Amino acid sequence: MSEEDGLISAYRLDGRGSGEPLATWEKLPADADKKGLWVHMKRGVEPAAAWLRDASGLRPLIQEALAAEETRPRCLAIDNGILLNLRGVNLNPGSEPEDMVSIRLWLEKDRIVSSRTRRLTAIEDIRQALEAGRGPEDTGAFVVMLAERLTARMDPVIDALQDQLDELEETVVVALGRELRTALAELRRETIMLRRYIAPQREALRQLSAEAPDWLTPRRRDRLREISDRVTRYMEDLDVIRERASVINDEVANRLAERTDQKMYLLSLVTLVFLPLTVISGMLGMNVGGVPGGEAPWAFFATCALFMAVAAVEIWLLRRMKWWN
Repeated sequence: MSEEDGLISAYRLDGRGSGEPLATWEKLPADADKKGLWVHMKRGVEPAAAWLRDASGLRPLIQEALAAEETRPRCLAIDNGILLNLRGVNLNPGSEPEDMVSIRLWLEKDRIVSSRTRRLTAIEDIRQALEAGRGPEDTGAFVVMLAERLTARMDPVIDALQDQLDELEETVVVALGRELRTALAELRRETIMLRRYIAPQREALRQLSAEAPDWLTPRRRDRLREISDRVTRYMEDLDVIRERASVINDEVANRLAERTDQKMYLLSLVTLVFLPLTVISGMLGMNVGGVPGGEAPWAFFATCALFMAVAAVEIWLLRRMKWWN
């Protein structure tokens, strides 16, 4: 099994939590002998596409859905099976969690066919569980375990967003700057993207529990509803994060506007003080005859004293009128 030939993994589930690995496409059973079969393939690889087309026995509509490049979470009942698309947070090295990884599934009572492009940690968990003898016994257990693993990995990502938001709230109290606004904008972007992807996943899980195929027992349908409720809570948490981020953003904008207003107010007061002085200096600087003190050696010092007196009177008046605190 390798990603180069498109067969990531294949197992024959034994109904007791374990599975027999099937290493190559040639070892996969024929469509008539599909009981307990799980085939997990890489989308877009020719051997995988050839198996889907020639040996899977699936309808063309299902083949196209499993090979689709872009998908959003959905659940569609076809004949006696379920076409299910889900997404999980991207925990691959160097990736952003909000860049979610999708998995496409065809679920029948006796067979599971799944495809993906990028590695999904939840699938790795199921493979390890099968090798340890604690994996899914059948299709119903498989889909419940997958939904649980996908949902559980959303929790630390949302907690990290909440912690980051708490740090930003503390930062607002002591400092304002471009770095803060950039971090706040990035957090809001991540929150919006996560919510946009999680919302249809909730609906897909609800629809799956409502479709109630015969291989999905009432107990497992209840577990799917619980998982759907957890996803709903995550969406509510994301809504709270987004609202808190909006409040912080408004606070940052208000404080920046207040700081700007204070600077403009101070500049206006300085301009108000110097405006009469500018008028006086302009009059004394006219190049015409009759300017007082033009020939007196003490005139410069007298003019400076006059300017200082005028400025002092203006400041006194501004303080008296409480324009200058």
